[in-house]
Amino acid sequence: MTNSQHQEATSVASAASAELRGWTEGRTPAGAAKIREAVQARDALAAALRRAGIQLPAMDVRTPWRDAVEDADGGREGDHGHAARYALVHLGVCSAPVAFALAAVVARGAGR
Repeated sequence: MTNSQHQEATSVASAASAELRGWTEGRTPAGAAKIREAVQARDALAAALRRAGIQLPAMDVRTPWRDAVEDADGGREGDHGHAARYALVHLGVCSAPVAFALAAVVARGAGR
C-alpha cells in the first residue's frame, strides 16, 4: 500500500467512524449494534463493488425511525428515534449503465 493509499484509507476510516457515532449516539446497545452491522455491511458491499469497477453513489443505511417525530415541546415523541429494531442497507438509485454493470458482475459470480 502506498503512502497516499494509506492516507486515503485512514481518512475514509475516520469519516466512517464519525458517521457511525452520529448514527448510534443515544441508541440502546442492541440498536447501536444493528446499525453498526448495517454500516459495516454497506461498506463491505461498496468496497466489493468498487473492486468490480462499480459505484452506487446513493448507498446509505436506514432505520425505520431515523427521523424521530418531535412533539410540540421539542422532545422526542415515543422515543422512536432511539428504538432501532433493525437497520437496512439502502442501495439507492443508479444509472442504467451502472445497473447493467452490476447485473453482469452478479451473473459472473452466480456462474461460479
